[in-house]
Amino acid sequence: MHPQRVESLSHAQRERLAYIDFRLYFMGEVGRPDLANRFGVAPAAATRDLALYREVAPQNIEFDGSNKIYRIGKEFAPLFDHAPQRVLSALSLGFGDGVNGESQPMLPCESPAVLSSPRMDVLAPICRAIRAKRPVEIRYHSVNSGESARVIVPFALVDTGLRWHVRAFDRKSSEFRDFVITRIDSPLLLDDEPKANERPDADIQWTRIVEVQLIPHPDQPRPEITAKDFNMVDGAIELKLRAATAGYMLRRLSVDCSPDHSLRGPEYRLWLKDPLAIYGVKNAMLAPGYRSPDKQEHGRAII
Repeated sequence: MHPQRVESLSHAQRERLAYIDFRLYFMGEVGRPDLANRFGVAPAAATRDLALYREVAPQNIEFDGSNKIYRIGKEFAPLFDHAPQRVLSALSLGFGDGVNGESQPMLPCESPAVLSSPRMDVLAPICRAIRAKRPVEIRYHSVNSGESARVIVPFALVDTGLRWHVRAFDRKSSEFRDFVITRIDSPLLLDDEPKANERPDADIQWTRIVEVQLIPHPDQPRPEITAKDFNMVDGAIELKLRAATAGYMLRRLSVDCSPDHSLRGPEYRLWLKDPLAIYGVKNAMLAPGYRSPDKQEHGRAII
């Protein structure tokens, strides 16, 4: 391989070579039509790209003349790093931007149904506000207080695994809060600058990083399989989470956060070794089984 040669290529060429690499690695073959369909290049240009890839990584690719297709080499080693999330997204949704690229799954894939998707006419202005660092006037539907007009200063999107939030300063409550995007109506960007106390660096829960250690649940069988499933190192997972997202992430992973690993059920494969790690996290109550030390008396939660 010649990594320096690859680095000297244009961005567009590297993208096409990475696609050849991807097709060989995960599909076992690649042909001129694959490049032509994905990038809109002429057959001659596709041929040049395949020849260049073959020159850079000859052991990765073999030409099958009878079928006029290139196949994975017996000593294949990926030329590019392929991030797992991007690979799985490409295999299940199609490789590309969904406009000119492939929009069909590359392999049969089944994924959980998405029941809560933001409306694009709401998400788009929220994204523009984050990018431009501008406040937004919204109508918000709250479970506790019903519908109300608010002005928020958004600065980040958060995927909880079940729905998308926007993290923002809320001028109505004068606090940083999470707003569920599907509950937002009529966003309108305002032409003024956020105040110092409305900016992300003033959000203590956002800037605080909590370090948690997850281990196989002590009361579940075959901890070695749990360790394998989660790519544990020395029998544990070390995670650094923003306090503002910790409760969501621990719930998403079904981590037993009780101090005595008392939750039962096959979904609780992991245990939070030190529940004190999330002490002071505002959304810690979302973490399965978590009991604040302030509300415990002789090992029991005060109800």
